[in-house]
Amino acid sequence: MTSYIVEADGGSRGNPGPAGYGAVVKDASDGQVLAEAAEAIGVTTNNVAEYRGLIAGLTAVLDLAGDGASVAVRMDSKLVVEQMAGRWKIKNEGLRPLALEAGSLARRLRVTEWTWIPRERNKHADRLANEAMDAAAPGLTWKAGGTSAPDTDVPPPGTWDDGGAPRTGESSAGTREAGGTPPVAGRAAAGTRAADTRDRGAAPSVAGQTDLLDGGDISEMSAPTASIATAQRLGKNAGWVAPTKVATSLLLLRHGETELSLERRFSGRGDAELTPHGLAQASAAADRLSRDPYRLDVIITSPLKRARQTAEVVAQRTGRAVEVEEDLREADFGEWEGHTFTEVQRRWPAELAAWLADPGVAPPGGESFATAARRVQAAGERLIERYEGKTVLAVSHVTPIKMLLRVALMAPLEALYRMHLDVACLSLIDYYADGPAVVKSFNDISHLR
Repeated sequence: MTSYIVEADGGSRGNPGPAGYGAVVKDASDGQVLAEAAEAIGVTTNNVAEYRGLIAGLTAVLDLAGDGASVAVRMDSKLVVEQMAGRWKIKNEGLRPLALEAGSLARRLRVTEWTWIPRERNKHADRLANEAMDAAAPGLTWKAGGTSAPDTDVPPPGTWDDGGAPRTGESSAGTREAGGTPPVAGRAAAGTRAADTRDRGAAPSVAGQTDLLDGGDISEMSAPTASIATAQRLGKNAGWVAPTKVATSLLLLRHGETELSLERRFSGRGDAELTPHGLAQASAAADRLSRDPYRLDVIITSPLKRARQTAEVVAQRTGRAVEVEEDLREADFGEWEGHTFTEVQRRWPAELAAWLADPGVAPPGGESFATAARRVQAAGERLIERYEGKTVLAVSHVTPIKMLLRVALMAPLEALYRMHLDVACLSLIDYYADGPAVVKSFNDISHLR
């Protein structure tokens, strides 16, 4: 399935002064430029222009790939990145409407990262923003491909700022600098930009969109996140596939109780076994899953013993074979494995605080939630593609199940901290090739009562 990178920037020559933004969308696999957008936006501040660049970039991805597309956002504005990631509060009320608009667009996509990059690694978007401002100075409008057309609505230029100098009034970098990839040269988007329904002016041009529309209406591409099988085929094949309303049902069963879960200890890659009570919980789940309306076609399990034991109990009751999916294993908690939360808090206070604050931070010697999310999401996509239209039981752990539910809900990674899953609980996601993913149940433990 295609993933995208948005690089966005904005600038103001005077802060406030004549301003403009630029945004570029790239294919994450090879750096090919898929869309560009730029616009002069009158007299305003750097931060407003930067938010407008982000909005244009996210809009371009939606125009290109539809809801649910996977995108990494990279900007040299620490303020915008940190506010969009939810780590900084929005103190300037003038920015709040723009942040809400950007957040609304981001929730329609699957944003895998909000990354600050140094300005020298954001040259493409910076160039586009400056091209838009340069075009506005003599009364022209920026067009994709670097050409301009007359424009009678642009204010006169103000103080100019060279392409590499820091912009006055720009927020300083925070405590942590995330890395980024340098821009990769690619083909520019061609053609004039169509009118946007919002009052920002023109919409981003999308390279090759006409060719895609020759094969089918791009508006029919509902969320790729919610229709993973279709989205993957679109990425692999040149043509479009016929829509279908057949649901692929993914039942998510957390394993039964272990000694570590009973004592509320970190239990990741260790191979804890089910307790007798855990086996009874697995049996109760098996009883439920062997009756209508459940008609399992396949059982998939994490390779860890507690999950395999749970899956085998269900398999014996339903007569289905068990397949192992390595990427459905629990997150690796490293040196915290087997410790209680209190023990970790006493021995690793700084590391624990960082881990709780940022899903990109890993426990000592372990795996971050962000890293786990990528492998679990890939596993989910493989299952939905492989077993399209079938009912799949996936027996796994707290973290992978939360990841799959989060993606279906198009929620941010931080939503993991707001979910609770009991041992041996059931959750259900239905995926439709021409519609949204629907979470139909969450943490259902009625079979345990």
